[in-house]
Amino acid sequence: MKHFRIPLVSIIGGAECTPAEAALAEEVGRLLARRGHGVVCGGRGGVMAAVCKGVDQMGGVTVGLLPGEDDSEANPWVQIVIPTGLGEARNALVARAGAGVIAIGGGYGTLSEIALALKWRQRVAGLQTWEIDGVYRASDPEDAVRFVLAAQ
Repeated sequence: MKHFRIPLVSIIGGAECTPAEAALAEEVGRLLARRGHGVVCGGRGGVMAAVCKGVDQMGGVTVGLLPGEDDSEANPWVQIVIPTGLGEARNALVARAGAGVIAIGGGYGTLSEIALALKWRQRVAGLQTWEIDGVYRASDPEDAVRFVLAAQ
């Protein structure tokens, strides 16, 4: 059996997003895939779907940690679907699974993931998201990706 390991970056953001946030997420996905990194996210719509679409366009790997037990909740670009049945508690898994975190837009669920990532001393870059201490305010997708991958 062939084994392979692909470094993952956690992408967090709203299940609904603006077209501008979707464009940022798609570009982040493309950039990460070009650099040989996969994406782990909440697996549903909005920012999560957009980043998975970007990764998929470049032939990269996407992992979706769904809150429910039904794998049909996943967006069409998630390759590895994991229905956790944990509800919002799955936010902790999403925040912890990647070597770094990029937050794009989002509401309180995204804020909870940011807080957990910061507590665990992960690098967190933000694009049009919460402006709080510890979150690097990235100027664009390239800047966000560069910041998160710099620690690896």
